[in-house]
Amino acid sequence: MPEDTSTNREIIEIKEERDIVICRQACRDWAKNLGFNLVDQTRITTSASELARNIHDYAKSGEVIIEETENAQGKRGIKITFNDHGPGIADVEVAMSEGWTTKGSMGMGLPGSKKLMDDFYIASKIGEGTTVIIWKWLPY
Repeated sequence: MPEDTSTNREIIEIKEERDIVICRQACRDWAKNLGFNLVDQTRITTSASELARNIHDYAKSGEVIIEETENAQGKRGIKITFNDHGPGIADVEVAMSEGWTTKGSMGMGLPGSKKLMDDFYIASKIGEGTTVIIWKWLPY
């Protein structure tokens, strides 16, 4: 997990399906305001939407924390943390493999989100929940 320091943040509760849309819009706004180009704004928004949907679909509730961040090398970017207290993921390695799904979908949620971002961290415990953190760094 990359070391970083956060300077500003917004917390969004995920309780209802409409909260996914709120999260998606907030992430897009943050990405735009931080200076990400349209392609990276779309990557960030798509990844955040997938991960917020996972909270809603699997844990029923949780929170998303959006932060402006800077790493040890001075690169600025966005850090988005997804926390839930749901059932957890029995085998994270399997869940991170493309095509694996519990819902009959395409199975691109976790691995797809990882591919869209620069850095990705996941931790999960059965009966306690899951935390996923994603980072995207500005190119300058």
